[in-house]
Amino acid sequence: MSDDAQADAGTVEGQGPVEVSEDLARHLENKREELFEKFELRDEFPPEVLEEAEARTEGVTAEISDEIDERKDLRELTTWTTDPIDAQDFDDALSIEERDDEYVLWVHIADVTHYVNPETAMWDEAVERGNTVYLPGYTVHMLPPVLAETVCSLVANEDRLAHTVEMHLDKENLSYENIEIYKSVIQSDERLTYAEAESRLEDPDAPLHEENKLVYDLAEQMHEQRKEDGSLVLNPSRDRAHTIIEECMLKANKAVTHELMWNRGVEAMYRVHPQPSPDEWSEALREIQDLDGVSIPGSTWDDPRKAVNATLEEAPGRQLDKIQWAVMKVMPRARYMNDPFGGHHALNFEIYGHFTSPIRRLSDLINHWIVYQNDVPENLIELCDRASDKQKDAEQCEREYKDFLQEVGLDPMAVNNRGIEVVDSAEADKTI
Repeated sequence: MSDDAQADAGTVEGQGPVEVSEDLARHLENKREELFEKFELRDEFPPEVLEEAEARTEGVTAEISDEIDERKDLRELTTWTTDPIDAQDFDDALSIEERDDEYVLWVHIADVTHYVNPETAMWDEAVERGNTVYLPGYTVHMLPPVLAETVCSLVANEDRLAHTVEMHLDKENLSYENIEIYKSVIQSDERLTYAEAESRLEDPDAPLHEENKLVYDLAEQMHEQRKEDGSLVLNPSRDRAHTIIEECMLKANKAVTHELMWNRGVEAMYRVHPQPSPDEWSEALREIQDLDGVSIPGSTWDDPRKAVNATLEEAPGRQLDKIQWAVMKVMPRARYMNDPFGGHHALNFEIYGHFTSPIRRLSDLINHWIVYQNDVPENLIELCDRASDKQKDAEQCEREYKDFLQEVGLDPMAVNNRGIEVVDSAEADKTI
C-alpha cells in the first residue's frame, strides 16, 4: 500500500450497521472524548468557523459562473469520480484520452483554496487540526463538512471549481511529456462507487466502460512500472478500481512536486520517507524468510523492496499480515519537509508530495496554495512540522481506539465498513 493510499471506509453492500446498546455507545463516546483530549484533537468547530463556512456555500452558482472566464472550461470533457459507497465528499475526478503517441490523463482536484485561504478562520482551523481523523465509525473533519460536502465536492452534473493536473504521458515509458497545472471548471458526468467501477469494467455496454478500461490499462502499466523501479507494494491484491485511483493520484502528486521542484524551483510541502538501515532491512527479511510456507526469491535479495514485493506475490494468504508487519516495524516515519532531500524510500521516488486530498490533509491544502500563488508561506517549516505531528497523533489515536473496540468485543473493521446503530440493550446482546 502506498503512502498516499487511504483506507476504504465504504459500507459493505448488503450488510447492515453493527448494533450496540446505549450503554456501550456511551462507553465508546467517553473513550473518544478521552482520546481527543489526550491527542489534542478538536471535534467541534468554533462558531465563527462554521459561520464562515456556511457563508461560502451561498450564491455558488453565480460565483462559479463569474469564474468561468478566468479558468479553463473543461465541462465538455468526460469526467467521473470513484469513491467508497458512503463517501460524503468527492475531492478528485478523472478524465482520460488515448492519442497516437501519448496518453492524456487529467486529475481534477476540488479547488479548496478558492474558499479556504490564509485570510480565513477556516484556514487557521485547518492548520490547528492538521488532517481529518478517521476512527472506525467516527470522523473528525479537518474542514467543516457544510463546505467540504457541498461546494468543494465534485458532485455529478454540477459545475464545480477544480485545480486540474493535466499530464501528457509517453506511451512507451509513461514519462511526463508535459505537465500543466491550472484552475478549471468541470462537471462530473457520474459518481461511481468502487463496486460500480468494477462492474463498468466488466460490462462493455455500460456507460464509462471504455474510459474505465482505458484508465485501468494505464494504471496497471504504471503499477507494474513502479514495482519494476523498486516501489514497495505491501497490498498486492488491490482490485482494479482501487488500482486506478491509487496509481492516478500517485502520478498526479508526483507531477505537481516535480513541477514545483524542477520547473519553478520553489519550496513546497514535500513528503520525505527515510530508508531503514541495512541491518534493519536484513532483520525484516530474516523474519519474513522464517515464516512457515514463505520463501524470498534468491534473485531479489539485493533490493529489499523488490524482495518483499516478490514474496508477497507468492506467499500464502495467512502470512500476508505478518510479512507486512515485519516491514512496517523497521520503516521510519515519513515526514513533511520543505526540501525533498532523501526522497521517498517506500515509493522509491526522488521527489514526492501530496496534492490530491486538500479536504482531508493540510499538506495538500498548503501545496494547492503554493501552486496557485507560486509563493511559499513564511512559516512553511512550522507548517511541515505541524502536519507531521498531527498525522502521528491521528494514527496513534486510531490505533488506541481500535484496540479499545476489540476490548469491548467489537470488530474494528466491521464498525469501519458498516458503521454503528444504537439499539436497546436486549437487541444488542443478540448481535455481539
